[in-house]
Amino acid sequence: MPVARDHQYQVHVAWTGNTGQGTATYTGYSRAHEISVSNKAPIHGTTEVPRFHDKSAYTPEELLVGALSACHMMWTLHMCADAGINVVSYIDEAEGTMHPHGQTGQFTEVVLRPLMKITDPARIADAESAHEEAHRLCNIARSVNFPVHCEPKVVAE
Repeated sequence: MPVARDHQYQVHVAWTGNTGQGTATYTGYSRAHEISVSNKAPIHGTTEVPRFHDKSAYTPEELLVGALSACHMMWTLHMCADAGINVVSYIDEAEGTMHPHGQTGQFTEVVLRPLMKITDPARIADAESAHEEAHRLCNIARSVNFPVHCEPKVVAE
């Protein structure tokens, strides 16, 4: 059996918000930035701070909630495929809660609310169990210091 090796992730983050004066003043620069990985389209980022927020870009907080949701989804689909459960649709309306602490904040929880459609109504309980196993295996959820809850709904197509 091969020895497991650490996974490495190379992510490039570049501030693109220099409006000509750098950070000479707190209000004189944009919070725009790009997150990219080699050979992939960049993700346009912004800040959560309302007066500097760009509604067309993602905040780090949104990306964290999205990463938790996507990790859970990938594990759930894997568990279902292994178990012979045919998933035909998966949508999550995930929500993160951050409690303010002075100038900053801290996540207190994330709730995943996946709606998953499968082809065989007799396998709904098995699909719900796949969510439980995926929740246990999700490496990102296991890496954060706040609870990640999962409230899945499984229906037959």
